[in-house]
Amino acid sequence: MRRVFLFLVAVLTVASPVAADGSGLRRLNTGDENRGWEAVGRLDLDGRELCTGALIEPDLVLTAAHCLFDRTTKQRVDPARIEFLAGWRNGRASAYRWIRRAVVHPDYEFSHNIIADRVRNDVALLELHHPIRNTRVRPFPTDQRPREGQRIGIVSYGKGRYEAPSLEEMCDVMTQHRGVLVMSCDVDFGSSGAPIFTFETGRPRVVSVVSGMAEVDGRKVSLGTQLEKPLQILKAQLASGQGVFQAPPPKTSGVGERRDIGAKFAKP
Repeated sequence: MRRVFLFLVAVLTVASPVAADGSGLRRLNTGDENRGWEAVGRLDLDGRELCTGALIEPDLVLTAAHCLFDRTTKQRVDPARIEFLAGWRNGRASAYRWIRRAVVHPDYEFSHNIIADRVRNDVALLELHHPIRNTRVRPFPTDQRPREGQRIGIVSYGKGRYEAPSLEEMCDVMTQHRGVLVMSCDVDFGSSGAPIFTFETGRPRVVSVVSGMAEVDGRKVSLGTQLEKPLQILKAQLASGQGVFQAPPPKTSGVGERRDIGAKFAKP
């Protein structure tokens, strides 16, 4: 399997991301279509950019770490200027909440290149000012990392579909290596931080978040982190009182400080 992963990396190195064509995506336009997915929401970041996040506890939203950084200044976005719009659909949300605290994985590195350490640690946890206690907005349980070949799905907001979420149920884990998942799911700009679900227990369970997108042999793929250990670390950070004030930017990579997996991507 390591040989398969290295093959994928080699292809990713020379491929260019392309715009999503929406294949395999089902837009959740109506209340009936969106029922059960209301805990996926849009994250509005300082009124300028957006990502996708998922409620995993009444007061905790899971997303990608790179969502919390301004791409121009490379500085952390003030958590007080981030709003979570649970179940956002056609101009209305099931719940609106501002963010009280935000923590990113301590080993996360913000840069424009995909590297193994970057993708592996590209996860963040946001604490809401007030828990969401709405019977329609049920936090999703999390689960162990998915198996290679396991069926997964993504609910996300993305380019051209910011006003309603879209569901893709028929993708899978192509391979995984050292905490990095390569998946067949179709993602685009705005999909960053979107929850990746498994369906085998009868209720969707979050097993990863979208970190990036790339192309393998003409086929679009998505990249994400294995969730278990990073999530434990983030919860421990919040429990110890971190994230009340804006934290210093994560370390930037210097020569010899990172292991590059060779891929380039456009942050969705």
